[in-house]
Amino acid sequence: MKKIFSLILLAVLVAACGVSPTPGLPVITATAYSTVSPPPPIATSTPTITLTTVPSATPLPALDRFAVIGDFGSGDQAEADVATLVHGWTPDFIITVGDDNYPSGAADTIDAHIGQYYHDYISPYAGSYGPGADQNRFFPTLGNHDWYTTGAQPYLDYFSLPGNERYYDFVWGPMHFFALDSDENEPDGVNQASVQAGWLRQTLATSTSRWNVVYFHHAPYSSGMHGSTTWMQWPFATWGADVVLAGHDHLYERLNVDGIPYFTNGLGGGGIYNFVNILPESQFRYDADHGAMLVTASETEMHFEFYNRTGKLIDSYQLTKP
Repeated sequence: MKKIFSLILLAVLVAACGVSPTPGLPVITATAYSTVSPPPPIATSTPTITLTTVPSATPLPALDRFAVIGDFGSGDQAEADVATLVHGWTPDFIITVGDDNYPSGAADTIDAHIGQYYHDYISPYAGSYGPGADQNRFFPTLGNHDWYTTGAQPYLDYFSLPGNERYYDFVWGPMHFFALDSDENEPDGVNQASVQAGWLRQTLATSTSRWNVVYFHHAPYSSGMHGSTTWMQWPFATWGADVVLAGHDHLYERLNVDGIPYFTNGLGGGGIYNFVNILPESQFRYDADHGAMLVTASETEMHFEFYNRTGKLIDSYQLTKP
């Protein structure tokens, strides 16, 4: 190739200089080679960009959250730990299932055993542990220890509650609450034929709320030391209740009675009891540590959770309605 190229170059130079090729050498004619044409461009189409509207998020249902504490008024570290747990949830309000002020419901201990830990939920609050709430968000019930002082007077003086304050009702969001007095000292009685029971039956019958919550102190059914309180075995489900909450036995138990859940929640601060005779209605039991319940409700669901004071979830249960 190099030789051929050299001969071509020589011929070009000779021609340029007017010099005849050397006799005897072949005349080399340079042929011009055209460059290869590039391939035609590949036809492309311009993409059509369609803007898709991002769908708006489905609104979450409105939720109401409340805490349940029971047998809590000990004024000791256990009560303080449970109060810290409850405040960490920032519930909308708190209900209690009794024994709010150990050991005897006295006036000189009530603020230290209740207001010290929950004053920011109580209104009006006249105690010495800080500001109260703008509206009352603390709805207790009477326990047997609260009745040990004559007439449960310190309790009645300390709180400002609806009705006669011993038993009453209130509505919050989709829930209608019925706070009862289950102690035998209740002037309007505690059996199924009592004035108090008649009030409950009538008020449940006229409730238009999605959820009817009945709560009081003495557990109608319990596998604990105190056992079942037979005088409180009213036909709550038949009358329209969706759930029953109680205390008295210092443990946590979930039962199914007449097709609705019953909870015993007595681990708010008092000394813990053992389980004794397990009832056939019992579905879950816990007595290892103190704790409280957190309940979340919407129009279609109620979610019940029990946490011990370290924040560990111990039990969970859900009710649903279409």
